[in-house]
Amino acid sequence: MPSREFQIERSTTIAAPAAHVHPWIDDFHHWRSWSPWEEVDPALRRTYSGPASGVGAVYEWSGNRKAGAGRMEILGSTPSSIVTISLRFLKPFKAHNTAVFALAETGAGTEVRWTMSGPQGVFGRVFSTLFRMDKVVGGDFEKGLAALKAKAESGPPPAA
Repeated sequence: MPSREFQIERSTTIAAPAAHVHPWIDDFHHWRSWSPWEEVDPALRRTYSGPASGVGAVYEWSGNRKAGAGRMEILGSTPSSIVTISLRFLKPFKAHNTAVFALAETGAGTEVRWTMSGPQGVFGRVFSTLFRMDKVVGGDFEKGLAALKAKAESGPPPAA
């Protein structure tokens, strides 16, 4: 039987300083322009609460069967360095995971490493014997990182 924990990770290098990349991640309002899941349901309902960005910022969504419903909250944020997010899926299945965006300046720009991890219940372990979670979700991470790269390479996000 597969592990009780899972971890999915992808990374990319963005030809921009971390100071331009971090705000695209740290403010959930900007996710609409790069998140791979924003296109899943054109009628997706979004709610924002707490501060506009940083620790305590909350994004809740509810959509069709494919989009499901859930909640994200920024638990930690260090400018130009890291954003840690509590991710709760409510529908179509319940799960509580952690997402981390780690930023590291390199000679070529900023390496962004996107990791999601969490416990894997019985259903998740059975599912992962049939489908590799890394392959199923990893493609979404790659798509999202490519869109984030395009946005961040054009500059910092517009002021709210």
